Amino acid sequence: MPLYELPGEDTLRINLVGSVSGSAAGQDDTSETLTNRADRKILGVIRRLSDVVLVGAASVRAEGYQLPRTAPLAIVTSSGDLGGHRVDITADRHVPIVLCPAAAAERAGESLPDAQIVVIPDGDGRMAAGDLIAALRERGLRRIVCEGGPSLAGQLLDAGLVDELCLSTSPVLGGVSLPLFGSAPITSRRLSLGQLLTDESSTIYARWSVLS
Repeated sequence: MPLYELPGEDTLRINLVGSVSGSAAGQDDTSETLTNRADRKILGVIRRLSDVVLVGAASVRAEGYQLPRTAPLAIVTSSGDLGGHRVDITADRHVPIVLCPAAAAERAGESLPDAQIVVIPDGDGRMAAGDLIAALRERGLRRIVCEGGPSLAGQLLDAGLVDELCLSTSPVLGGVSLPLFGSAPITSRRLSLGQLLTDESSTIYARWSVLS
């Protein structure tokens, strides 16, 4: 666990897995064929060190997210459409949080009953990355890990809100093309490599500090 500890209370970390060719999805159109046991173990460690797990609605629909054991799941959705999710709210897990514009709140509540709906200010349905993070921290959720999807990760990076990028690189080329950080341009930023691990499968686990 010390390998992934972060100093300070207000931290935002992105944790993603991708192929060598830069895709966030494997041949099954999800991250399942890119990840492995070691990667999932690191994911669990990072979650335990976090106050909340932040994820976009598209990932919830595509990946069939389950609620983490140690931290609440916060889902970002512009439309409120969480159809096809497999989020099962049980007494032994935290109640999920849905971050959405006012116009999407009713639909979000219908899609995921019993979730905590948090309305975020928006412009034409688009929520600012800074407002998403501020809403979580106002609720005492200060150490945040974002697990994607690519568009949300790209938004957070572009806004200069990310302290660290944890990137697992699966030894796979080709296949599905889903850019790790989405298709929108991202402001150029320097990174500093703080840690580099590998395993017997040749998967690489890097910790990058995002410099201002």
